[in-house]
Amino acid sequence: MPTVAPLDLEGHCIAAVFLGGVPHFAMADGSVHRLDNGHKTLQVHDGLLAATLDQTKSRLVTGGEDGKVCSTAGDVSETLAEAGRKWIGAVASGPQGAIAYATGRSAFVRFADGKTREFQHPRTVEGLAFSPKGMRFGVARYNGVTLHFPAADGKPTELEWAGAHTAITFSPDGNFVVTAMQENALHGWKLADGKHMRMTGYPNKVKSLSWSAKGKWLASSGASAAIVWPFQAKDGPMGKAPLELGTRGNALVTCVACHPSQEVAAIGYNDGMVMAVRFADAKEVLLRRPGKGPVTSMMWDDEERRIAFGTETGDCGVIDITG
Repeated sequence: MPTVAPLDLEGHCIAAVFLGGVPHFAMADGSVHRLDNGHKTLQVHDGLLAATLDQTKSRLVTGGEDGKVCSTAGDVSETLAEAGRKWIGAVASGPQGAIAYATGRSAFVRFADGKTREFQHPRTVEGLAFSPKGMRFGVARYNGVTLHFPAADGKPTELEWAGAHTAITFSPDGNFVVTAMQENALHGWKLADGKHMRMTGYPNKVKSLSWSAKGKWLASSGASAAIVWPFQAKDGPMGKAPLELGTRGNALVTCVACHPSQEVAAIGYNDGMVMAVRFADAKEVLLRRPGKGPVTSMMWDDEERRIAFGTETGDCGVIDITG
């Protein structure tokens, strides 16, 4: 049976991640907690809005209401960038130590050598993501996505679709870009030819996205099951029905985290329950019974035996699936 080591914290968990095998929990009050031979706390921001794990999994990159972008590893936190009194609403980590962050209509890329470039947009930047191939990053905005090559000069690529796009992700092979929208839908583009992919039918907004190990599937929240779209074909999920995994009639999926190597997803619900479900046959394993609040973040460790999780109510912890 899976075992749960609980960690009761105050407030909303923005990100639950593993850094060097150590579970870290970034909270909305600006504190970062870690379970490293005991419970340790570091106050990083005066209000934290966004957090992401560095691509090397060696540091946590965060943006705050204090206008700072910070890097945290263990008991050390350093400020990477400052935007005055503006809120840092989104962060992303890229290749070669690059990071991106956004405030208002501006997105910034900070390279490993400390140089920074600013990219302005006509509307507020809602989400950021780096492509897995090359130094390219995408900005989710009103009416679509803008793709930049920050290390080179030249015009960005504009991918248009009416409506507000609030989050963005690239497929692991770099062939597709997908956004979550303000309306209850996902939208995607095939980058080779700009073909559109409409993924609709959600009863709620999609707030969590996770790619399976080899990028064959994209799992999403926003329904009473995890909606998992097939991306094996050259045109992605167009004309294909998604899998619906972990269906519960009286609960809503709020968080998804695909297993690092197998076609399995951890699924978190609005009542705090966590299940693992296998794609091939929809076999379910209960990992955590309902708790105090909706699951907001989950991550598997590199050994594939533990899951760190956080919730809206600070009801956090680590699940050991080996029991």
